[in-house]
Amino acid sequence: MESGLVWAITIAGIVGLFVFDFVVVVAKPHVPSFRESALWSVFYILLALAFGASMWLWNLPHKGTEFLAGFITEKSLSVDNLFVFMVILSRFAVPAKQRQRVLLIGIAIALVLRGVFIAAGAAALHTFSWSFYLFGAFLLYTAVVIAREGGAEEGEVEYKENAMVRWARRHLPVTDGYRDGRFVIREAGRRMVTPMVLVILAIGGTDVLFALDSIPAIFGLTQDPYIVFTANAFALLGLRQLFFLVDGLLERLVYLSYGLAVILAFIGVKLVLEALHANSLPFINGGEPVHVPEISSWVSLGVIIVVIAVATVASLIASTRGATLPRHPDHSEGHPQD
Repeated sequence: MESGLVWAITIAGIVGLFVFDFVVVVAKPHVPSFRESALWSVFYILLALAFGASMWLWNLPHKGTEFLAGFITEKSLSVDNLFVFMVILSRFAVPAKQRQRVLLIGIAIALVLRGVFIAAGAAALHTFSWSFYLFGAFLLYTAVVIAREGGAEEGEVEYKENAMVRWARRHLPVTDGYRDGRFVIREAGRRMVTPMVLVILAIGGTDVLFALDSIPAIFGLTQDPYIVFTANAFALLGLRQLFFLVDGLLERLVYLSYGLAVILAFIGVKLVLEALHANSLPFINGGEPVHVPEISSWVSLGVIIVVIAVATVASLIASTRGATLPRHPDHSEGHPQD
């Protein structure tokens, strides 16, 4: 299943979907309708579900379960990312017609960088079994932080420019407007980049920071790099469409971060239990494995589905009782803020 040929076919298919999305769907700048966003979102979700179900045809039902659990987790965490994407697009005053293009390129960059993270994480877990302790502890810490802060849904989203954006501002001449969505132009006798470049770097770089949570989380559900990569890829593939589909719904998900905190804590505990089960640290049980309960993939999938469902339903009920947040200002045209 994980031969070089399988990897090559999978990567070619994912690249093909990105190319199709860019060439066919967003080639003409426009603001997608709710119907268009809904249809494409359903398409990518069904595609992911079909990919997971296909593993049963390969007589690998446990891999299919791991993929579905990983996909749902990554998709849920990606929804949380959309709050920050909204702030970035608003801060840089990205024209509404150019937002699809910006999101797609930024997401493509994020997928490449996540691939590097996945390779590094897989190597660490394969070489050092005690890495499970570190991943588990990190997820538990992250869960506590998210639960304490309440997350983006409570209006506390702040954006700070990442190193790539700061470097670009210092070393590249940037125009004061978007110039019809172009990336590089010639003005006053010299080449200049438009703010489109800065926004793409901001989205791609920000998603890498989110990967610090999501990559350890999915490794808590499966240690198969192929499943980890494909779950991330399918979660990111439909993220652009999902942004426009739930743009007006995001601020109503007031309990989503709490649900994600529960999921991350659950996966953190699962990782620690797996670390104890394969323990080799001399100061824990004399370097011998510790007999602890094992959490199956089916249990993980069930917990994730139930927690997300409860958080979503509770959020929608709360929002109907006046718990909605003020909308982020929408800038259809203008100049990016400094």
